[in-house]
Amino acid sequence: MKKFLLSGLALFVALLTTELGVASAVWQRAHATFYGGSDASGTMGGACGYGNLFTDGYGTKTAALSTVLFNDGKSCGGCYRIVCDANQVPQWCLRGTSIVVTATNFCPPNYALPNDNGGWCNPPRPHFDMSQPAFQTIAKYKAGIVPILYRKVGCKRSGGIRFTVNGRDYFELVLISNVGGAGVISRVWIKGSKMSNWESMTRNWGANWQSSRYLNGQSMSFRVQLSNGRTRTANNVAPSNWRFGQSFISNVQF
Repeated sequence: MKKFLLSGLALFVALLTTELGVASAVWQRAHATFYGGSDASGTMGGACGYGNLFTDGYGTKTAALSTVLFNDGKSCGGCYRIVCDANQVPQWCLRGTSIVVTATNFCPPNYALPNDNGGWCNPPRPHFDMSQPAFQTIAKYKAGIVPILYRKVGCKRSGGIRFTVNGRDYFELVLISNVGGAGVISRVWIKGSKMSNWESMTRNWGANWQSSRYLNGQSMSFRVQLSNGRTRTANNVAPSNWRFGQSFISNVQF
């Protein structure tokens, strides 16, 4: 029976690898729990800076990452395929299932509890605290925590990259969401319609990038580069009459 389970899991992983078109896919081991309630309402917002996860393009297929995976917010927007490890807990896994989740939050460590008994997100553990609906796609609710296999995958998004402009004069704080492809942003540039050159933005926190330019009354363009080096340019995505607090959906995507 154990040999059958191992063969079944190996076949399932092989099928997923083929589906993703990655011959040398590397699967890694971790554990997963869940939070946020049955409707995932408790997952809105979070350490990546996203607000309404439905509006920002992520829905309920999300997860908070432990310290080692979150990487000080540099992993925000990245996608992971997750499979419950039925070899270890066949009674809790939903066989033949997997889910792709987006990193939208941080699972903080709890040093008051041991790493293997409550301190699930303590370093150096790789851990996914998934939304409850996402968790219940691969495992039973009563399990609470399950061992998993995971790997990075590309993100598939609907519509264009979204730019939400917050901040104040001389401080544009731009939340960039609904990013496809590799999902993880490595660099961003901004250009006002009165500027002759592109200017680099800096990561403020999570998926929020900042500029110290005075760009009121100018249309704004953004250039986004992902962790795999691919770049897209959203020209004049914010019109010259933009206001702080507004969001703009571009016509470009990875």
